[in-house]
Amino acid sequence: MTASNPEIEDLVRRLAPQILGAVVRRYGHFDIAEDATQEALLAAALRWPDDGIPNDPRAWLITVAARRLTDLLRAEQARQRREDTVSRWVLPEEWLAPADRPQSEADDTLILLFMCCHRSLSPASQIALTLRAVGGLTTAEIARAFLVPEDTMTRRISRAKQRIKESRLPFRLPAAGDLSLSLDAVLHVLYLIFNEGYVSTSGPSLYRTDLTVEAIRLTRMVRRSLPDQSEVAGLLALMLLTDARRPARTGSGGELIPLTEQDRNLWNREFIAEGLALITDALPRGAVGPYQLQAAIAAVHDEAPRAEETDWPQIVALYELLLQISDNPVVALNHAVAVAMARGAPAGLELLDKLQGDPRIAGDHRFHSVRAHLLEMTGAHAAAREAYLAAAGRASNLAQQRHLYARAVRLNDHP
Repeated sequence: MTASNPEIEDLVRRLAPQILGAVVRRYGHFDIAEDATQEALLAAALRWPDDGIPNDPRAWLITVAARRLTDLLRAEQARQRREDTVSRWVLPEEWLAPADRPQSEADDTLILLFMCCHRSLSPASQIALTLRAVGGLTTAEIARAFLVPEDTMTRRISRAKQRIKESRLPFRLPAAGDLSLSLDAVLHVLYLIFNEGYVSTSGPSLYRTDLTVEAIRLTRMVRRSLPDQSEVAGLLALMLLTDARRPARTGSGGELIPLTEQDRNLWNREFIAEGLALITDALPRGAVGPYQLQAAIAAVHDEAPRAEETDWPQIVALYELLLQISDNPVVALNHAVAVAMARGAPAGLELLDKLQGDPRIAGDHRFHSVRAHLLEMTGAHAAAREAYLAAAGRASNLAQQRHLYARAVRLNDHP
């Protein structure tokens, strides 16, 4: 869906999950309702620039989507040659929310998000369906974001919608007992979307701003709907404190600039202030989760006026807390970096030696990049150069590759 007018494009994308939620609530059958909604959004993008935005754009879109849904149901009924197809597709009355219970637009959007992140779906399918149904991105846009052919992404989304259909999920928020587990899945998906945007796994650009913006927008929505969930606040704080550095992460030629070399005057101070307020409010509330701890680490980095004033002992302590609740090799790798900065490179290299036997991280370019950096800190330039080359050979993002090769070349003049 592409609009010729930025105002219309923003409005249509913002309304997308509200329209889908309204149609699914009224008619059921998520997969066909999603197709109908996408066609209504496309109609708006094509017609509104010439006809003008209707007085009630949401009602206009719901009407068009409902009409298109009827057409799609009739077409499928004819294809199946079964007179009772439609009646069997519509969710049973008891599965739908009571008609007399008012539903807010935020309720519908949040329900859609939980549906798209259902644990029966693979993480890749959860991400794709979330960006399509809740984010309002087209299949082509999602395919471009993840650098896969459009038909591959179409199949992935179709399979995810079919799985949702087969699961016969009721259109409502999970029961209280299931909310925590379901929320974990939602936050994980939003975290993955943000990370893919902040450091693209492949392609020419270091980051994808469209994905980070969308992840932050959706996390803000969850935060508004679940204001008492500290991990939601933690995740939003983490995104804001991390994304605040984006203006300083690359040079004029798109080259990667490491955190320690960034011009901190370019950092987004509004994001930093908001992130600090969120994590400061969330931490004292009770049990601390991984997103809050990661946000606290990001806060320590962002509060340092200069790289050399970073409170590395505090970061080490926070990573050690995080390691107690998260068996994540990337956390262990970052802990090794923090230890090296606080206690010296040999201490960090000692921790890396222990990680070398972990197949989840030993072959990753990040492991070799960290090893190269710590070896360079000790003056072992030849070994550092080999480690930088090993890291570059494993990196799939071109900006990271160029940065790592440049580091290796820089060491050619050192014995």
